[in-house]
Amino acid sequence: MCPHALIPYKPVNPKTRLSCILNQEEREAFARAMLADVIAAVKGAGCSPVIVGTELFDSDDVQVTVKDADLNQTLNAILPQSTGGQMLIVMADLPLATSAAIERVCATKKDMAIVPGRGGGTNVIFLREPTRFHVNYYGTSFNKHMQIARDAGLSCEVIDSFRLHTDIDEKEDLVELLIHGDGSSRKYLEDLGFELSLERGRVGVRRRGT
Repeated sequence: MCPHALIPYKPVNPKTRLSCILNQEEREAFARAMLADVIAAVKGAGCSPVIVGTELFDSDDVQVTVKDADLNQTLNAILPQSTGGQMLIVMADLPLATSAAIERVCATKKDMAIVPGRGGGTNVIFLREPTRFHVNYYGTSFNKHMQIARDAGLSCEVIDSFRLHTDIDEKEDLVELLIHGDGSSRKYLEDLGFELSLERGRVGVRRRGT
């Protein structure tokens, strides 16, 4: 079990690549729904969520608010102070996350575990000793994090998890959510009128009335 789970979150004007189908208010509500799904999975796995946000917003969970630092600066300021034990870093746009998937990551026998995202990103990192690691997100962060682990002499397990691999950035990503999701995020999209569609033999999404 991991006592703390850092969840980076942008409450204002998030997910701009979804602007083609969602306005800013809808994107903010959708991001909040995805965050709720991630928090539910984290809590179900016995972890305590710590939301690392760019703005303060209403939440019953612990928040760390940093306005003038990027993701790397923020997390790398927190990790050296994490002397109390294990740590999890999980992105807020993983609406298919489940408690079982989180537990699998935390059950690693290695010094750390990592779940790659699509396109070379990093979706989840578990650290047995957070003070021995630093993050380097953006770009092909998976490769960078693997190199950081090697340089620090940390053994690392790469976790193959569909539930944690599926992040939501583009319109096409919503297909997986509408097929496999069962939480707040899917309900929000369905309430907006989104549904699966078949176009030229490929499954996509459409919004009724548009």
